[in-house]
Amino acid sequence: MIPKKYSREGGDASPPLQFSGVPSEAKSLALICHDPDAPRENGFTHWVVWNIPPTATGFAENAVPSGAVQGTADFGGPGWGGPKPPSGTHRYIFYLYALDTALDLPVSTIRPQLQQAMQGHIVAEAVLTGLYSAE
Repeated sequence: MIPKKYSREGGDASPPLQFSGVPSEAKSLALICHDPDAPRENGFTHWVVWNIPPTATGFAENAVPSGAVQGTADFGGPGWGGPKPPSGTHRYIFYLYALDTALDLPVSTIRPQLQQAMQGHIVAEAVLTGLYSAE
């Protein structure tokens, strides 16, 4: 379960994340957090981040690693937008990608554009699913 302090109604701090085992051929990492249960076509994207250094071991609470670029979430702005499901329990899936290149993208980049730019460059992927329930 995702703690309330990382939700829209609880302060909206971005959650801390830890990872390891990044392949040696990775030149950068990218992260997408997506809610496939949102009541809209193609779900709802809460976070897009790229050019995360491959030496990074995670994200501190409410921060991204130095050099990382935060794109535009479905809330309309850059950075993390926490859970706020209209009803029930939703899944918030964090996808971490190891890429064989760095990406030159503007902060206006949204999830489908990031996914397009990553095509042919993914060398590894990890997935973590968090849950959050509407109050």
